[in-house]
Amino acid sequence: MAEANNNLSFERFHIRPIDEINGFKVRPGLYEQNGATAIPSGVNFTVPTNGGTSVELLLFKSREDEPYAVIPFPETYRIGNVYSMIVFDLNIEDFEYAYRVDGPYDKEKGLIFDKNNILLDMYAKSVTGQSEWGKKRSSKSFYKARVVRNDFDWGSEPNPNMALEDLVIYEMHVRGFTKDASSGVKYPGTFAGVMEKIPYLKDLGINAVELMPVFEFDEIKDNRIYNGEVLVDYWGYNPISFFAPNTSYAARVEDNSSGMELKKLIKRLHDNGIECFLDVVFNHTAEGNEMGPSISFKGFDNNIYYMLTPRGEYYNFSGCGNTLNCNHPVVRYMILECLRYWVTDYHVDGFRFDLASILGRNEDGSPMSNAPLLQNLAYDQILADVKLIAEAWDAGGLYQVGTFPSWNRWAEWNGKYRDDMRDFLKGDIGLMSVAARRIFGSKDIYNPEHRGDNASVNFLNCHDGFTLWDMYCYSHKHNEANGWNNTDGTDDNRSWNCGWEGETDNENINKLRLRLCKNAMTTLLLSRGAPMFLAGDEFLNTQFGNNNTYCQDSPISWLEWDQLEKNREHFRFTRYLIKFRNEHPVIRKHMGGCSLGFPDSWALGPDHTNVLRVIFAGRNADNTADDIVCVAINVHWERQDCYLPELPHYLCWQIETDSSLEIYKAGFPDTRDKKVRTNGNMINMEARSTMVFTVVRI
Repeated sequence: MAEANNNLSFERFHIRPIDEINGFKVRPGLYEQNGATAIPSGVNFTVPTNGGTSVELLLFKSREDEPYAVIPFPETYRIGNVYSMIVFDLNIEDFEYAYRVDGPYDKEKGLIFDKNNILLDMYAKSVTGQSEWGKKRSSKSFYKARVVRNDFDWGSEPNPNMALEDLVIYEMHVRGFTKDASSGVKYPGTFAGVMEKIPYLKDLGINAVELMPVFEFDEIKDNRIYNGEVLVDYWGYNPISFFAPNTSYAARVEDNSSGMELKKLIKRLHDNGIECFLDVVFNHTAEGNEMGPSISFKGFDNNIYYMLTPRGEYYNFSGCGNTLNCNHPVVRYMILECLRYWVTDYHVDGFRFDLASILGRNEDGSPMSNAPLLQNLAYDQILADVKLIAEAWDAGGLYQVGTFPSWNRWAEWNGKYRDDMRDFLKGDIGLMSVAARRIFGSKDIYNPEHRGDNASVNFLNCHDGFTLWDMYCYSHKHNEANGWNNTDGTDDNRSWNCGWEGETDNENINKLRLRLCKNAMTTLLLSRGAPMFLAGDEFLNTQFGNNNTYCQDSPISWLEWDQLEKNREHFRFTRYLIKFRNEHPVIRKHMGGCSLGFPDSWALGPDHTNVLRVIFAGRNADNTADDIVCVAINVHWERQDCYLPELPHYLCWQIETDSSLEIYKAGFPDTRDKKVRTNGNMINMEARSTMVFTVVRI
């Protein structure tokens, strides 16, 4: 009876076959529904191509490489530049699909159509062929897609939707986070493995994870063997499909339920008050330059999707062979539709845009002052609550930290915070005033009138560069394992090995390194702007001096969870700082005037001392009392006197943290009656240490 009712419904809405092609019943499709979509009567296939003159749909049996059916789109099934066709009586579990597109060939004009190329749907929601990391199902060079069943139940709970300044962001590589056996998870290297670690993340106190690329990529495309080790595209910054999750990050083969495990992870994160951001790569694709394969975009409209020189060659502002033509209206629409998809279907809370300056380049590569794509994303209604974070530079030399077009909407990875604070924290001379500006939110580069108060994402370490521990173990990169004679990776590390290059048993050097790591965490987590740190930095994970682990699917990149117990003190210290940041909103934002008349944020120094003292003053969250926090940073190699502002007789300064102490080994004594209060307004600080004070009643 249900089937009969469905047929009646299709008759009513005229969704019934009108043609037959190669044994398949078909009709013109839903032209505004890009990609392949299951409908009750079959499957709708819609594909745009501006320059293509004909399109064929290829159907394959699961895991087979020869099509069992080829269905050409009739010319009458084309409206404008869009081909669309409903194929009836298809079960989505029975097939995989791809396309062939014919058209003109004129390389200098960027037209490289080839009717023999088998092309992946640009809007594919699931890519087949690599469900197991490092292994291909077939030796064939083309990709196919599956139709995805979208039936995940998100329930009625809203996304966390926290303000950017209230976030502590944790940058994570899905595979590397749990791949090492020391992680102790049941499904290492997967979305499910990350799920198993959510209690750990909640205990640490972070409330946002930023996943390094999870779009489908081919980790073994450029495999190399060096010293007997297989080197792969581990990071994943070479996307094959913008709409499909990386199938090898799922613990089980999902096929037509592709993305289910990622959705479960995001929902579980939300249930624990943790937002989920995706690191997205819209600056280039895995198709490379003139020597690269024709996977998808090249075959549909090469001269539209890529920036091309007047001779039809590829501009390379990405450093990866090609550059996506982001501000062409067709590409702009595709990117916008993609981000909307990840927000509506996956409930993603934010995006970090890799080499985002490319998104603001014109078709000839020149920078645009008001790039249409960036403006579209800033004002899009679906993306209104989503965080947009730019890596505000690219490989073509465009550096826009502080000047990235924003419309009071875009935030940035603050590369100037990283560089200035690394220099300051290792003791470079004359940087007190610069460091204070960075700690106070870098308003010198992010004018609040034009950028709001949430433009700066502060970081000292990320996937690209040294880990926190390595920053104080190595003065030079050690990328020999990458196979390029240590020529890859940046030489601008602003690091210091504390007198010995690499690991050492010297107790004094190791104590100094631990203290410097605490200083860095203190400064980062108690600065205005959203702090972000690299997964593992909370327990001093090492990459052995490698600052460019893009090809290392090995213990060099994997988190070594045994370090958590070894460096439990640093973990507890970090956890306490996150808790302290959450308890003192005055660190994160303006909280009104305090009763003592102190400014909202101000710095003291040098004032007969080499200690930088930054003070945040305002009211507490309930507006029932003053909230005053002082962060004192002594980067000098000798002890220094730290002078604090004088207080009324009924108030005093209370010590909240001291990086020179090792009391965190047993857990920081964070009960108020155990904390030390100062006798006066001067305290002598250890060399290269930080202290944090609050004002309390006597």
